[in-house]
Amino acid sequence: MTRIQANLVLLLAGAIWGGGFVAQSTAMETIGPLWFVGLRFAIATVAVLPFALVEARKSKTKTSGRHAMLYLLIGLTLFGVMITQQIGLQTTTVTNSSFLTGLYVVIVPIIAVVFLRRAPHWIVWPGALMALTGIYLLSGGDMSALSRGDILTIFCAVFSAGQITLAGIIVSETGRALTLSVAQFAVTAVLALAAAVIVEPISLAAIWDAAPEILYVGIFSSGVAFSLQIIGQRYTTSSQAAIFLSSEALFGAALGALVLGEKISPLGYVGCALMFAAMLLVEIVPEIARRRRQNGLLISQNPG
Repeated sequence: MTRIQANLVLLLAGAIWGGGFVAQSTAMETIGPLWFVGLRFAIATVAVLPFALVEARKSKTKTSGRHAMLYLLIGLTLFGVMITQQIGLQTTTVTNSSFLTGLYVVIVPIIAVVFLRRAPHWIVWPGALMALTGIYLLSGGDMSALSRGDILTIFCAVFSAGQITLAGIIVSETGRALTLSVAQFAVTAVLALAAAVIVEPISLAAIWDAAPEILYVGIFSSGVAFSLQIIGQRYTTSSQAAIFLSSEALFGAALGALVLGEKISPLGYVGCALMFAAMLLVEIVPEIARRRRQNGLLISQNPG
């Protein structure tokens, strides 16, 4: 897979996640956040497990103790992402949630520099700021009164940055994207269901009422989209991946307007344009630089 193809895969994952915001919000009318997260990732685990087993049989890389610890760590991180986001959606809007979750687009390159000592391509910084500004404008540009849900979603963005960074590290070591997906799904499902049994009431009627949302986010937002994220990150950097994944805010706001009646202001459309510009910049500028280097190398090797 080329880097361009990988980034398109990540864009598709962002689109699927955008649809998940609406499903996650409407599901809270009938079922608690812990049960919802636990059930969606239990479904995701079952859906992806057969493909992960095929991948394991073909893979030359065996799971080591270090890999198992990393799988557990990314599962804990994903659990943090989903619980803070899901509980936050009880007291914030879909648009605010998609904006604040998108803060990871700035946090990921900071993690790369501070903790991993990896400097991203220079275009990532203006691209990240453009994407973040676009998400902010998409939210209406009014975040003056942060609710409890907004604050929880900021923590979600921090966990998301950690999950994206860890996914890039682990998949580059193992090459087993589907195994990583199943591992983080299973850890998240077990933790959420264990907590739900203790603190949240449940009934079969509530599960049945929320079944369409659970199935959508379980199969598509979880099983498909997170697997696409891991696969795409094998062929691009975590910083570029964060920018393309941030398109979930764009799709989330659009579907929020269509399904839930939330409005996109003229300022929001400016934000959409900024986000698309950011994605194009981080795709085109490194590609131009790469081709110039190749042409320069060819000229130096064939001066005549």
